[in-house]
Amino acid sequence: MISYIVGTLEEISTDHIVVENNGIGYEILTYSYVIGKLPRLHSEVKIVTYVEVKEDDIRLFGFLSNQEKNLFKKLITVSGVGPKSGLSILDELGPDNLVAAIMAHDYKSISKANGVGTKTAQKVVLELSDKLDLEGTIFDTSGVSGTSGSDGSVSNSAEIENAIEGLEALGVSRSDALKAVRSIEGYEGLEAGELINAALKKLY
Repeated sequence: MISYIVGTLEEISTDHIVVENNGIGYEILTYSYVIGKLPRLHSEVKIVTYVEVKEDDIRLFGFLSNQEKNLFKKLITVSGVGPKSGLSILDELGPDNLVAAIMAHDYKSISKANGVGTKTAQKVVLELSDKLDLEGTIFDTSGVSGTSGSDGSVSNSAEIENAIEGLEALGVSRSDALKAVRSIEGYEGLEAGELINAALKKLY
């Protein structure tokens, strides 16, 4: 199948783009995160693609990276989530926020996506919480220590959890709290109070 397309960006719409390659214009369904990062019209672009084949239709879905595509493919393995719903979830949250919501079991944020109900959102969290590939997201810790703090001490997961609960008490959603904490440099070695203060600075 078509793994990716390199060509000239000829059209940008709210839910799709058209990329021309060798005289053929490929209509590719996509979402706001991708559209917001595209170059100007008539520039060369590389779009990673997922192909959906039906009896009466073939549709291309477009992403900026294999990590995004793989996240989309995981979404559509969930019962009740088809390609259209998967794209809707990504459109609502974006890749990093979706990963944060799943890790934080924040199904309410996922349920805000168009055409996705509470039960489906709960299934997404339940089925994907232990299947996420964090490479390429803000939670990717490859190449850095994920088990010790900046002083070499072992990470205290209780401090992280206390910080997240503290942020929730201040009105921050669990997924936003988790995302903010995990984005703090050296978060593994900080105490809950330090994490809360640093997270609030990032959030506000």
